[in-house]
Amino acid sequence: MSTAHGTTTPPGAPGPRPWSADPYSDALVTGRGPLFLRRTDGWLLPLEVERWCARADAVDLTVLGRCEGAVLDVGCGPGRLVAELASRGRPALGIDVSEAAVAHTARLGGQALRRSVFEPLPGEGRWDTALLLDGNVGIGGDPAALLRRLAQLLTSGGLLIVETLADVDVDERVSVHIVRVADPRSTAGPAFPWARLGTPALLRHAARAGWRREGQWSAGGRSFVALRNRDGRDGPDDRDDRNSRSTSSAAEPPNSTAVINSQRARKPSPESPLANR
Repeated sequence: MSTAHGTTTPPGAPGPRPWSADPYSDALVTGRGPLFLRRTDGWLLPLEVERWCARADAVDLTVLGRCEGAVLDVGCGPGRLVAELASRGRPALGIDVSEAAVAHTARLGGQALRRSVFEPLPGEGRWDTALLLDGNVGIGGDPAALLRRLAQLLTSGGLLIVETLADVDVDERVSVHIVRVADPRSTAGPAFPWARLGTPALLRHAARAGWRREGQWSAGGRSFVALRNRDGRDGPDDRDDRNSRSTSSAAEPPNSTAVINSQRARKPSPESPLANR
């Protein structure tokens, strides 16, 4: 799923990889929770392990139907989205900081790389679509920095699809640990920064980072926003060209030969946090 840097580690620099902690890896192996992010104030944010480890559901499919060309799933977790795209013959790569997540993605038939989004990646500037689902807009705890980085990864006029908190104006930066609900007072791994955004906050950050809103929708209790680079061509002809690339059987991910089949773990639920028990 996600990329997390230590609170003193700037984007792009090596840092702790909290998503590699054993509770998360164990949960991916079993495909079951319960698992939480615990904020330093004691509140618990649920991680939807069962949904992430299952096949893409009907809501996921509505998102994937909007994807154009080669797709980069940032914080791919156990890989359900990458695997679904691969099964359709679509070029796609997942990146995640968890080795267990990358391995799970490979078992499903997807391609994934164990890498932070802030580290060098294959095909920079040539991806057509990027995904930030399942709360991954929180990666690194700095949404503005994350949006600027994604603009570097996408092609001119590229599409970014972000999942947000449903219909609430939340713009929260927190420090969290990964914990098992069986022992919610224990922590696993170092604290790391995370963020939670509602749609209004995302749109404010996106406008400042040079993105244009292309659409927003809700499905199955989840909320999504589609963004496009303002400086990219976005007329009908260009959309048709990107769609033709998305369905071409000859299409390949940028630098597809550099893809590595082993990777990382997953992300917090976009739902409201549960009170500490």
